[in-house]
Amino acid sequence: MKKMVILVVGATLLLGGCSGMSYTEQRVLSGTAIGAGSGTLIGLAAGGPLVGAAVGAGTGALGGVLYDQYQKSRGNP
Repeated sequence: MKKMVILVVGATLLLGGCSGMSYTEQRVLSGTAIGAGSGTLIGLAAGGPLVGAAVGAGTGALGGVLYDQYQKSRGNP
């Protein structure tokens, strides 16, 4: 129960902290977080979770930037 409360409070603070960010910052941060999480899982399976997280975070950040540029080229904020 205690872990669940900590998880909910942490998620609330994390999501609330993104409210003042620009769309670009939100997209890059989201890409980085998703990439780091995915990279960690793949790294666990391959035996190097820290390397997987680092590579995933970098790839996710790049993906966030590219997605932001795509959205801006379509006229979205």
